[in-house]
Amino acid sequence: MGTSVIISAVADERDAEQILKLQYLCYQSEAALYDDYGMEPLTQTLADLTAELGRGRALVARLGDEVVGSVRATVDASGTARIAKLIVHPRMRRHGLGGRLLAAIEAQLTAEDCAERFRLFTGHRSETNLRLYRSRGYETVSREPSGPNPKLTVITLEKVAGAGEFAASA
Repeated sequence: MGTSVIISAVADERDAEQILKLQYLCYQSEAALYDDYGMEPLTQTLADLTAELGRGRALVARLGDEVVGSVRATVDASGTARIAKLIVHPRMRRHGLGGRLLAAIEAQLTAEDCAERFRLFTGHRSETNLRLYRSRGYETVSREPSGPNPKLTVITLEKVAGAGEFAASA
C-alpha cells in the first residue's frame, strides 16, 4: 500500500533540521549548474533557517514522517509575496509536487496575508524551475548578474495574485 504526500499548512522549528538537510541535498544540482558550492542555501545554518521560519510562512510536504518538499515566503506592506526556496526531494521530482507546493503557498498568502502579487527568482540556467514558474503564470520582470558569482544571472519573475491558475488536472 502506498503513502500519499501531504502538504502541511505550516512548517515550524520542529521541521527545521529536516528542511535544512533536504535543502542541502536539493541545491547540489543548482550549485553544479553554476559551479558555486558557497551559495546561501548550502551554507545556511540551522539557527538561521529556524529564524527564517519564524519570520514568514513555510509549508512542508511529507511522505509519512519524511519531509520531501518545502517552500517559504514573506509578504511585505505593499502586498508583494516573495516566494523562496521551493525544494523537492530529487526522487520526488517530475510528479507535480513543486507545482502543488507553489499553488498551496500562493493560496495561503492570498487568503491569510492579502498578497496581491507574487515574486520569485531563479538562475538563468535553471530551466526546470523556469518552466514550472512560467507554466504557473509567472513572467520575467528582470535579469541581473549576480554580484558574487559572475557565472549566474538572476531572473526575477512575477505574477498577479489569481493570475495563471493551473488547471485542476495538475
